[in-house]
Amino acid sequence: MPTIVATEDFAPTLIHVTNQTKYVNMADVNFKPDHGRHDGNLAAARPPIRTPLSAEDRPEIAYIELLFFAYRDFISDPDAVLATFAFGRAHHRVIHFVNRHPGIRVADLLDGVLKQLIDGGFIEQLPGPVDRRQRLLYPTESGRALSLRLLDPQEKRIRAALAALSPAERVGAEKFLRQVIDVGERPMVAKLIGK
Repeated sequence: MPTIVATEDFAPTLIHVTNQTKYVNMADVNFKPDHGRHDGNLAAARPPIRTPLSAEDRPEIAYIELLFFAYRDFISDPDAVLATFAFGRAHHRVIHFVNRHPGIRVADLLDGVLKQLIDGGFIEQLPGPVDRRQRLLYPTESGRALSLRLLDPQEKRIRAALAALSPAERVGAEKFLRQVIDVGERPMVAKLIGK
């Protein structure tokens, strides 16, 4: 069913979304015509805009849309696995980074799902070796297995995409993604991913 979106600054818009084919929270654009079946009050407030945003005037749109759809597909396989545990994407991030950085401090993860992962036996919390007030996080065997299960389909997707690129194009793709990250966050992200 379409969702009607209206704000003071923007014209009412019909957004058609579906989540039937993917286990995702992100909108999956359906491109079905709206057939004029929506609240007449919103439609009467302002005439609908019938011209699409121009990719010629805004060449960034193609990249934005590619990122939306790439992210949708990149995250859909792990979402299906997470659903079997009644976990969401926040759980995925915690599992991923604890497995990438065993011993990461709890304070570095400020995330509400951490307790569930500890209680579920996926992550173990231990006191720091020097400062026993510190709480360090380590994956358990179950946590490592879940991390690998989530990582596997994503690695396959990335491997296939990279196989179609030359070495120079790979460097360009990585540089592009790094440039999308906020300038102030780039050093932290570089440190976190080990580059």
